[in-house]
Amino acid sequence: MTATLPAPSAAIRGTRKRERTKVKSDPVTLILVAVVSVGLFFLVGLPLFKVLSTALSGDGAVTLGKMFTSKTNRDVITNTIILGVMVASVGTVIGFLMAFVQVKVRCRGKRILHLLSLLPIVSPPFAVATASITLFGKRGIISHQLLGLDWHIYGLPGLTLVLSLSFFPVAYQNLAGMLKALDPATEEASASLGGNAWTVFRTVTFPMLIPGFAASFLLLFVEGIADLANPLVIGGDFTVLAARAYIAINGEYNTAAGAAYSLLLLVPALLVFVVQRYWTNRTSTVTVTGKPAGKPKQLENRVASVILATLAWLVAAFIITIYTAVFVGAFVNILGVDNTFTLDNFAYILSGIGNKSMVDTTILALIATPIAGILGMLLAWLVAVKLRRGAAIMDFVGMLGMAVPGTVIGIGYLVTYNHPVQFMGWEFLPALAGGGSIFGGAMAIVLVYISRSTPAGQRSGIAALQQVDKAIDEASTSLGASGLQTFIHTTLPIIRPAYLTGLTYAFARSMTTLSPIIFITTPSTKIMTSQILSEVDAGRFGNAFAFCTILIVIVMTVIGGINLILHDKAPGGAQIGSGL
Repeated sequence: MTATLPAPSAAIRGTRKRERTKVKSDPVTLILVAVVSVGLFFLVGLPLFKVLSTALSGDGAVTLGKMFTSKTNRDVITNTIILGVMVASVGTVIGFLMAFVQVKVRCRGKRILHLLSLLPIVSPPFAVATASITLFGKRGIISHQLLGLDWHIYGLPGLTLVLSLSFFPVAYQNLAGMLKALDPATEEASASLGGNAWTVFRTVTFPMLIPGFAASFLLLFVEGIADLANPLVIGGDFTVLAARAYIAINGEYNTAAGAAYSLLLLVPALLVFVVQRYWTNRTSTVTVTGKPAGKPKQLENRVASVILATLAWLVAAFIITIYTAVFVGAFVNILGVDNTFTLDNFAYILSGIGNKSMVDTTILALIATPIAGILGMLLAWLVAVKLRRGAAIMDFVGMLGMAVPGTVIGIGYLVTYNHPVQFMGWEFLPALAGGGSIFGGAMAIVLVYISRSTPAGQRSGIAALQQVDKAIDEASTSLGASGLQTFIHTTLPIIRPAYLTGLTYAFARSMTTLSPIIFITTPSTKIMTSQILSEVDAGRFGNAFAFCTILIVIVMTVIGGINLILHDKAPGGAQIGSGL
């Protein structure tokens, strides 16, 4: 059964403390902690330290000294926080709406809604921005040609729209998995006591979803403030820290100043992390059995169902409009200017460099995806269940791969791994990135993919584990199972929807990421997003849209394969990844 429990008594806390101390002393668990810690050090800690160590010296110190005395810099900081809050709020609301309709509302077309809800995450974000400019720019097809308006999408409104549309699928998958895992018996018990639909939602459903809301808000917030491609394409005069750091590094060739700007991005991310932990730890909300007792209870209020379904289909209609522009733009010369049908765009990208970039990107993403998925679940398990001390530190370090701007991560890898890593005169890691690297930079790209993709599975896994009573894990340990056995046979099956979320997001993120890998690609390793950006910069939008179309097809095909491989009954009979 599912319940919202008061804070445990002192005696219970003492017992839990002794039990968790025993768990911590398990040698297999200690080895896992050590392996994960070393992995995080090389994935995130060392590259970040190499870049940020310059922020307090030279031009970096000068930039930091002017950060709050300069009105321009203060505006950049304010813009970044505003954008992060708006993207997190709008994206989480949209994600919850689509998840609630998918799981709790009776309506037709749920399979289509599910596919459309996943579509934005499988394309490069600047592809959505480019399509939005084509539709809603100063001479946009809808804004100007159809409606005759002077309004355009550049600036904060456009950034909020594009980023929310790009990132809400993370919240959708997270919250949908949690809604499917909720025990319907508690909702039925509340309804049998006279509670109406709103009362049941407010007192039963919503408290169980608080970890999911907090995790989604945190993830979308750090995504919003760390994104680089969209501010460069559609930001206009609305400058944020990520774009300012990129300009300092690429335009002004001032790595120290770029590191100083990126350092400030960690402050709001850390604050949101602290708030999220405080909010979710106010009460203990758990699923005692680890699985629901039946299918999710459907909303019976017909008026509310119609309203929610209508809102969901309006969101879906907007997604269809955006991606119709992408797909149609791939088959015409210049969408909105010269709509003549052509296949030249595909002929161009399927030959030479374009074809190589597709193969290279897909192989590297397939290597990184399972590693990122498992690492995310291990981090979630250690943070939420195993660790008594250091859990907050490990959680935060794991999130740094997403919170730090991709440009800084990319430069960190270039600076750190362009030459063998040395410690006390010993070389213990070969060069992984740059001209002197092994595999033409491919190894560094895989590591970047892992570091950027792991946090999604980590956050969704923590949110799922916060619903599960730690007594389940402790019971397995007390019966003689090692930490690794407990994780594989007890914990992972319970949080399987969160694991699927991590895998799906890891592959999609690896295929569509740009800013962290643009500095470490070499002539022997081509990446699709880098090629797409080159086409956009050259004004060849048709080629860029064709690239995006093929990329989306590749990502959807592989995600469908992941769902087929993992196609099984989630706890309580909820199908994982239905609709794919």
